[in-house]
Amino acid sequence: MITALAVLVILLMLCSLALHVFGLPANWLVLAIVAAWKLYQPETMTWNFIIILGVIALVGEILEFVAQYFGGKKYGATGRGNIGAFIGAIGGAILGAPFFFGLGALPGALLGSFGGCLVLELTHGRSFDEAKHSAWGAFWGKAFGMAIKISLGVWMFAMSISKIWPS
Repeated sequence: MITALAVLVILLMLCSLALHVFGLPANWLVLAIVAAWKLYQPETMTWNFIIILGVIALVGEILEFVAQYFGGKKYGATGRGNIGAFIGAIGGAILGAPFFFGLGALPGALLGSFGGCLVLELTHGRSFDEAKHSAWGAFWGKAFGMAIKISLGVWMFAMSISKIWPS
């Protein structure tokens, strides 16, 4: 019985990683599932392991924003442009979510990051070419940040399998 439940929990964690595509907090869901397993089977892992997973999830969120920020900065974005990129990414994910059965959230976040940076750089008095160059930096920074966060989620999943699978 415990093996069947472990398989179900591992599959649930794997499916939760797919939520990254929809712009949802997949890493936090993996953490919640592992914590629930800890409560159900306390001897399988320590709370320190849960804390480590929580730190990894938090680092993923921070690195996503840091990568977007430095991507924009590397391409010449101002502070105002980076704020536009952050706001645009959130708004783009929300506006893109209804399209393509929810899959529009991912390109929406990327395009929102580009558009938000572009618009605020233009209102800052920069030329279109300068603003566009900065916006591409925010776009690629956001894409790199998302890749880092998804990779850390896969790492959390992989670390958790050995703790959940009955030995």
